[in-house]
Amino acid sequence: MNIGIFDSGFGGLTILKAISKLLPHYSYIYLGDNARSPYGDRSADRIYEFTRQGVEFLFKKDCKLVILACNTASALALRKLQQEWLIKNYPDRRILGIIIPVVEALAPIQTKKQKRVGVIGTRATILSNAYKKESEKRGGALHELIQQACPLLVPLIEEGWHKTPPAAMIIKKYIRPLKLKQVNVLVLGCTHYPLIKEKIQSVIGKNVRLIDPGSVVAHSLKSYLSRHAEIESALTKNSHLAFFTTDASERVASLASRFWGSHISFELAKVE
Repeated sequence: MNIGIFDSGFGGLTILKAISKLLPHYSYIYLGDNARSPYGDRSADRIYEFTRQGVEFLFKKDCKLVILACNTASALALRKLQQEWLIKNYPDRRILGIIIPVVEALAPIQTKKQKRVGVIGTRATILSNAYKKESEKRGGALHELIQQACPLLVPLIEEGWHKTPPAAMIIKKYIRPLKLKQVNVLVLGCTHYPLIKEKIQSVIGKNVRLIDPGSVVAHSLKSYLSRHAEIESALTKNSHLAFFTTDASERVASLASRFWGSHISFELAKVE
């Protein structure tokens, strides 16, 4: 059986890249819902339904475990999928998100001053307040959490404009409130943002620690599998990678290759 990676678009490829590097012997199937991307400004109900359809597609492709490699889907669909849909339809399968591993990784971080954590993400992710809610469940209410929606960053990155002067101005505008609040840890709460990590670091300052979700999620998955032998033992170990998309256009192939770092051959997925 496979490990499935679902994303609304391209950013999840940065998660898969980190996971497959750390755990190369498993079999992975990636699905990007590029035909309906981005999810960031959609309603919670629509995000849930699109995510459910994507997860079901991966389960039908013999995935034992699916990771929602999308902050928006993790924030607005994961809990309901786990507590309602999964139990009724696929009780022997598992769905994991990427927000909880990142929140758990914040706890052991030591800072010279009081820990002030900033989170940047899509409008839907920030409005969901998922990072704050998960942090408070784990005692993180003692630390100040400052959130900033950055709705223009995903289209800038996907259009290839993230290195232009206008993009630099937009990044500075989004980061400025966090800088004024003197955050000393900054969570990249969207899987697109690792592509502009250096620019974000230069704006927020070299002394601020950036949390890149890819590495965090990869190590969290490794730990999860070590604790759940019933899942790990069912997984195929042949180092196979398969890529699916709901929009197999030239643009999708080109952008995906940029996120992945080399050419990707996609199969078209019919998700409904």
